[in-house]
Amino acid sequence: MSETRREYAANYRKPPEHTRFKKGQSGNPRGRTPKNLPALLAAALNEKLTVTENGKRRQITKREAVIAQLVNKSAAAELRATKMLIDMLRDVEKKAEPAPEKNPFAPTDKEVVQQLIARLRRNMCNGCPWAARRGGLDSRAEGSDAETTGKIAFAPEPPSP
Repeated sequence: MSETRREYAANYRKPPEHTRFKKGQSGNPRGRTPKNLPALLAAALNEKLTVTENGKRRQITKREAVIAQLVNKSAAAELRATKMLIDMLRDVEKKAEPAPEKNPFAPTDKEVVQQLIARLRRNMCNGCPWAARRGGLDSRAEGSDAETTGKIAFAPEPPSP
């Protein structure tokens, strides 16, 4: 046995020295993870319990049991249960309603896009030899039907040699 270091035998309640926590170091440095209320509520409502209905046993979640009891009490003309049920139904219907579709483009945006499409159509075929053979876009009137309606009309493919 040395004077600076004791010989140590690992025994019951005496773990080896190299596995012990160092001084000033905690066994759980991040601490206990806090649980928030919604997570605790969801965990409690998802627990299973055994219920006997019509002489048969079956397992349902606590959430299902609460809703079943609320509906049964409401059917038995309990006003508080009926009010709670109606409030729950309103909340569910609000969440189920589709949101009104919003048009992301203002009328000025539509006008800018139409002008861009018209300019692209004019510039796209100016240098094409096959567009000149069929008359090109320059031969058409500026206010042609395709440009005013906003529909994109593509020119046919050039003939293959």
